[in-house]
Amino acid sequence: MKMNLNYALILLLSLTVSPFVSAESVIPDTEADSYAEQVSDQAVHGLTNIGSAVLEIPKSMVNATNESNVALGVIGGLTKGILHTAGRFASGVVELVTAPILTKPIAQPAKIWEDFDTETTYGPAFRLERENAEANDNKNATGNNGK
Repeated sequence: MKMNLNYALILLLSLTVSPFVSAESVIPDTEADSYAEQVSDQAVHGLTNIGSAVLEIPKSMVNATNESNVALGVIGGLTKGILHTAGRFASGVVELVTAPILTKPIAQPAKIWEDFDTETTYGPAFRLERENAEANDNKNATGNNGK
């Protein structure tokens, strides 16, 4: 019975949201495929962060041990790893839920295995990809390349 309620909620949510989040209503037809690919990439990225969040514990333990000693690395790394697990899991959920909005990754490194020696940090949430592209276009148009 509980499983049927879950399926009903998912179906209701998809039917409620889908008319508002169609690719044709958001962007022109020429960019529909790239938009759909970007949405699916962000959704997969969110799922990846949800699934790999538990890897933050050994990552933090190894990094803390390398920075100090074994005892502090195990205790402090375990604590830090549990907090980073919650952070990466939450950022994965946010990225999955907001996949149609096309935001930048919240957790850095974006995937836990990209730079295993670097401590995970969390950037500003809901930074739109479009804002970054427009800022680069404006910078290039004015000739200001940071020099």
